[in-house]
Amino acid sequence: MVHYAGVDLGATNVRAVVADGDGTIVGSHEQGTPRGPTGIAVTEAVLGVLRQACANANVDPESITAAGIGSIGPLDLAEGAVMDPANLPNTIDRIPLTGPIRNLIDSDEVYLHNDTNAGVIGERFYSDRNPDDMAYLTISSGIGAGVCVDGNVLGGWDGNAGEVGHMVVDPQGELTCGCGKDGHWEAYCSGNNIPEYAKWIHQEDPIETSLPVEDPDFSAVDVFNLAGEDPLADHVIDQVAHWNAMGVANIIHAYAPLVIYVGGAVALNNEELVLGPLKKELPEMVFTNVPDVQLTTLGDEVVVKGALASAMTRGTGDRTKLH
Repeated sequence: MVHYAGVDLGATNVRAVVADGDGTIVGSHEQGTPRGPTGIAVTEAVLGVLRQACANANVDPESITAAGIGSIGPLDLAEGAVMDPANLPNTIDRIPLTGPIRNLIDSDEVYLHNDTNAGVIGERFYSDRNPDDMAYLTISSGIGAGVCVDGNVLGGWDGNAGEVGHMVVDPQGELTCGCGKDGHWEAYCSGNNIPEYAKWIHQEDPIETSLPVEDPDFSAVDVFNLAGEDPLADHVIDQVAHWNAMGVANIIHAYAPLVIYVGGAVALNNEELVLGPLKKELPEMVFTNVPDVQLTTLGDEVVVKGALASAMTRGTGDRTKLH
């Protein structure tokens, strides 16, 4: 019997699904992403999660026909690995993926994508509305976008197209991104960096606040939980919405999508506070057609389902290329 696998390697979690020949998911598993000590620990976690998903499906890993991977970047497609990921500790410099998974499933059909390209493949494959020109934007631990133009998912020669979170939105470069560069969209609006942005605003203008800005565990969740109740939280949320609108406007002007699906934990958990103000600002920033911007239809499974769709369609997401 034919089986397929999809793997989602994120900065926070690793998950895997196994499906039968019709694409019905018959087994899954997930765990937190190891923080080290090296990239090999992350590789071992990916293999472990995939093995357990197979076990839960009562499927021998060697019976998997093809596997797709949606991963944090940046990628080295030639090596089939993640290189120096921005949102994991510096000790993790290289995470081998393609080779170890090929060995596990005993198949050469292993397709590696950055996570947002896997996301846009998933949206095109599963969504009711799947035009040839669309984007999938994630606002999570990091920020990125998968883009489909004229029916083609844009991967780039090295697999790193769509790293829109590293577009410069602040030429003053007041904040430093996790990648080490200044002024990037991700430095202001990602889940990892919203607390740093709130601290910076508070240092510049000590607004009265109940936010635990001095607490080492201060997080983006704290900011959104106090929306409407705390002046600093509301100011940060307003500013984040402005930077998000600027970043989305850049995507629109570059790629002219008809629809932009938005996912990632920050957006999924705070739809009204993230998408509402963003959509209000876009008409003032965009001089071309403003696309439909909506929450992903696939929830937090968009990347793993996109990876699965990639496995089923020989890496393309194109239903005409199903096995």
